[in-house]
Amino acid sequence: MDTKHALPRTLVEAIRYFANTDNCREYLVARRWPNGVTCPACGSTSVYFDSSRNGWECKTRHPKRKFTLKTGTIFEDSPLGLDKWLPCVWMIANMKNGVSSWEIHRSLGVTQKTAWFMLHRIRLAMQDAADGGKMEGEVEIDETFIGGKARNMHKSRKARAMKGGTGWVGKVAVMGLLDRHGRDGQSMVRLNIIKTTKKRLLQAAIRANVEQDTTIFTDALASYEGLSTHYIHEVIDHAETYARGTVHTNGLENFWSLLKRAIRGTYVSVEPFHLFRYLDEQAFRFNYRREMTDSDRFSMVIQQVVGRRLMYKDLIAALNEAASPN
Repeated sequence: MDTKHALPRTLVEAIRYFANTDNCREYLVARRWPNGVTCPACGSTSVYFDSSRNGWECKTRHPKRKFTLKTGTIFEDSPLGLDKWLPCVWMIANMKNGVSSWEIHRSLGVTQKTAWFMLHRIRLAMQDAADGGKMEGEVEIDETFIGGKARNMHKSRKARAMKGGTGWVGKVAVMGLLDRHGRDGQSMVRLNIIKTTKKRLLQAAIRANVEQDTTIFTDALASYEGLSTHYIHEVIDHAETYARGTVHTNGLENFWSLLKRAIRGTYVSVEPFHLFRYLDEQAFRFNYRREMTDSDRFSMVIQQVVGRRLMYKDLIAALNEAASPN
């Protein structure tokens, strides 16, 4: 492959391509500064490149005049080179069931702790900052539970109806909304972690995410009763059948299957206070699964690394809080 012209299309090509420092710089500059390099601190275009440190310096006198490709991105202050960071981004963006920190540790030659931190920083760039407003058309709505024993990971009518919570100790309730004809006719999912599956909370989330008069499809959970006031509400009772023509929630059921396969098979154990990060990751891959190559998907994540910063102390703050005595 001609590294000066051909962009990588596979993981092997990406590893070879980004092993070259010049390729890393040219690739990121083209996506971060398509109209020319500007100073992250003041926005000035009057900058010059210092090849000795592979960075730039702003000609305007002010603090933080010197900057690199990492400045102001998820990569900032990382001692690791982009030759390790970019293949890691490629893997998490494109591997259908995700990639574990242990796999990154073995593949890139970093510690497992470092790999874990890298993956969480990349997940931050996979958050969908612009969710496209409220859904309309045809929207499937369903909820599930993450955590606990594998055989109980979906839902139990009796358990989730228990007063005061999701019905399980250690389980987290997740609400999913799937627009059947989202971007370019492709179904797209939106996820919310919810405290309970009670009527007030579920219906408030629906009103916040779905336009009135939209056709919505749910199961027979009592919490969805009354939605026909503002929506065209179609109900499928899973005790009788899983589909009645176009009335079903099979799109979301498929997504739950993918999500839980990744969590159980790849990540094995996910702490509840980090779950939203894994949801962001899986939703990104699902929403951009079609009509995009691995290279396109990777490029999309790279374009979202700017302005997002995750500190290690913030990442483990919730863990420390949970571990501290009451």
